[in-house]
Amino acid sequence: MSEKYWMRSIERANLVLNLIAKHPGKYRLIDISKALDINKSSMFSLLNTLEILGWVIKEKGDTYILGPALGAYGSAYFQNFNLLQSFNMEALKTRENLKENILLGVLNETNVLFLAKQENDSTVRVAIEVGMQYPAHATATGKIQLIQYNYNELQVLYKEKDLVRKTPNTIKTIDELWEQLEIARKLGYIISDQEWAKGCYSIAAPVYNHKNEIICGVNCTLLEDSWYEKKDEAISEIIHLAKRLSNHAGYIDKTELLTI
Repeated sequence: MSEKYWMRSIERANLVLNLIAKHPGKYRLIDISKALDINKSSMFSLLNTLEILGWVIKEKGDTYILGPALGAYGSAYFQNFNLLQSFNMEALKTRENLKENILLGVLNETNVLFLAKQENDSTVRVAIEVGMQYPAHATATGKIQLIQYNYNELQVLYKEKDLVRKTPNTIKTIDELWEQLEIARKLGYIISDQEWAKGCYSIAAPVYNHKNEIICGVNCTLLEDSWYEKKDEAISEIIHLAKRLSNHAGYIDKTELLTI
């Protein structure tokens, strides 16, 4: 889009709303003015307009929070949010960058159900197909969603259920699974090293919604020939895909909040 159609006033309003959303009830007019480098006169007019429209509320201490109008817009958006549509749109970019298969799966107790797939134009096919369920502990997409559980919850989830071994690399115990999940929480992604099928590697990252809940996992599956060549690129691409989908679902990453 040409810059001549860019509305500076709307851009400023967006900056103000983002700042207030990330720091509700913390900043006054003067603080917002300094943080965004917008003069006080312009900021007064902008905040006054947003307040009249119900987009922000001025509190007793002259600090600001988001208003009810934005809540109504948000509610309308989430009622119409379509995970599969968002995945197919965003994963298409990832597939084109990597030239590999990209999948989306949701956790179903101790299994992962694959709901969508952006398949690379190749004669080589991976072992995972849409509509099928696989043991969560043996797939990257399943394991990355298990990070939402603590150790006790994980034990309850797998009570009286065997960790079926699909290959010699498949984990055998809850303790092994827990160790992998601990690492994945810190990294923001997990790798499956030939745990479902020999010669098949996967990288998965979690997708969060506006309530900070994991709603699914996205996955890139590579065969051995591509693994050593594309591993680092695939990790980066899958993390960014998960972030884009999380943004679609309304998630705000608190580690990336603006610091003043």
